[in-house]
Amino acid sequence: MKPIFIIAALVITLPFFADAQLRGLMNKVKSKVEQRVDNKTDQQIDKTLDEIEGKKTTTATGDGNSVSANTQQVTEESSVKSFSKFDFVPGERILYSEDFSQDAIGELPLTWNSSGKGEVMTLSAQQGKWLRIFQNNTYLTGNTKSYGDNYTIEFDLMYFFEPKVKGYVLPGWSVGLFSSGGADGADNKFLKEHSEFNSSEIKFGFGSYALAVVESKLKRAQTFVSDKMELGEPTKDFNKLVHYSIQVQKSRLRVWVNERKVFDIPRAINTADTLNQMFFKMDGSNYKEDEIGLFVSNIKVATGLPDTRHKLIEEGKFSTTGILFDVNSDKIKPNSYGVIKEIADVLQKFPGTKVKIIGHTDSDGGDADNLGLSKKRSAAVKDMLVKEFSIDASRIETDGKGEIQPVDDNKTKEGKAANRRVEFVKQ
Repeated sequence: MKPIFIIAALVITLPFFADAQLRGLMNKVKSKVEQRVDNKTDQQIDKTLDEIEGKKTTTATGDGNSVSANTQQVTEESSVKSFSKFDFVPGERILYSEDFSQDAIGELPLTWNSSGKGEVMTLSAQQGKWLRIFQNNTYLTGNTKSYGDNYTIEFDLMYFFEPKVKGYVLPGWSVGLFSSGGADGADNKFLKEHSEFNSSEIKFGFGSYALAVVESKLKRAQTFVSDKMELGEPTKDFNKLVHYSIQVQKSRLRVWVNERKVFDIPRAINTADTLNQMFFKMDGSNYKEDEIGLFVSNIKVATGLPDTRHKLIEEGKFSTTGILFDVNSDKIKPNSYGVIKEIADVLQKFPGTKVKIIGHTDSDGGDADNLGLSKKRSAAVKDMLVKEFSIDASRIETDGKGEIQPVDDNKTKEGKAANRRVEFVKQ
C-alpha cells in the first residue's frame, strides 16, 4: 500500500480537528508512515542481500525448543581454495570418533558427562547431529583410550549468538586435554579439576579482538602460558561452521582455526603423564539461554605420524581417513586440503610414479549406492590433484570398492570412520 493511501485511511478514522491541528497531525502521520515504509524496504533489501550472499536461517531443534541464527553457507570458491595454506595432516589410526549419530535428540550423549546439561540437536543448514554446549557448563567426552605421544584432534564448532546492545559481554569458551591418572576420564571430579595430573587448555575469548591463549599445568601448577593470539574481528566467525585442528607431537602443540595456524609451540605439552581425555567448556554471561550457545560435532582423535612418502613410494600404499566429503556426496571438504597436498608433493617429487586411487565407504546405505559413491569420490580426488596441483591425469587411475573391504568393525563409530577412507596404491 502506498504512503498516500495509508495517510488518507488514518485521517478518515481520526476525530475532528481544527485546521492547524489537522495540518500538524497530517505531517506527523506522513513522517511516521514514511519511516515504517523505509523500515520495510530495508528489511526486504537485507533479505535479498542475504539470499545473494548465500545466507539462510538455521534452526537448532532439541526437545521442542528452537534456536535460530543467520549462518553463512560455504561457497564453492571459498571452500577448498581458502585452505590453500592449510598443512594439517591427521594421524593414521582413529582412536575416538563422535558425530552423535546414535544419540537421541534432546538428550546428553550416553557416554559423555556434563556439569549441568547438554542436548543433541539438529541444525537445519548443517548435516548430522550436534551437541549443544550451554553457558557455565563443562563437558567430558566418551573417550576411554590413551592418546599416546603423537596424535591429532579435529572437530567442527559453531558459536551461535544474537547481537545485543552495549553492556552484554560475550562468554569465552575452551577446549582442553588432560590426564585422568588411570581413573575414569568421565569421572565427576574432572568436571571441575582438569589439572590434577596433567592438562593443556586452549582458551578463546572476545574483546576488541577475538583472542586465543594456551595454558598448561602439571599437578595443578602452571608450567606454560602462551602469548595472546589475535584472531581478528570478534564476531566474524560467529553463526558459521568453523573447523578446529590440533596436532600433538610429544611436547609440541599446533592449533589451526579453519585454514589458519594459530599456535605452533615446541614445549607446550607436559610429557610426564600421558593425556587421555578432552573437555569443552563455556563461560557465563548476561545473555539468556536461547540467545547464545556452542554447537560441536564431527570429533575425531587419531594417533600416529603419517609418513606419506614412505608409505606410498617404499611400501606401495598409503591409506587415509583425512580426505573428507559431504554426507552422501563426492564434494571434498576444504579441511582435506593438507592431506591431498601431501599426496601431490610426493607425486611431484617422484614424476615417474603412477597411482590408483580407491575409495571406500562404511556400511551405512545400500551396497550399490556405496559402490557408486566410492567411485565418484576417488574421481573427485583425482580431479583435484589434476586441477589444483597440475598432476598429469595419465598417472592416475581411479576405482571404488564401496563397503566390501572394511578395515574395522562397522558397528562402532570409530570403525565406521576408519572404513571411510581413500587409498593410494602405487602402480
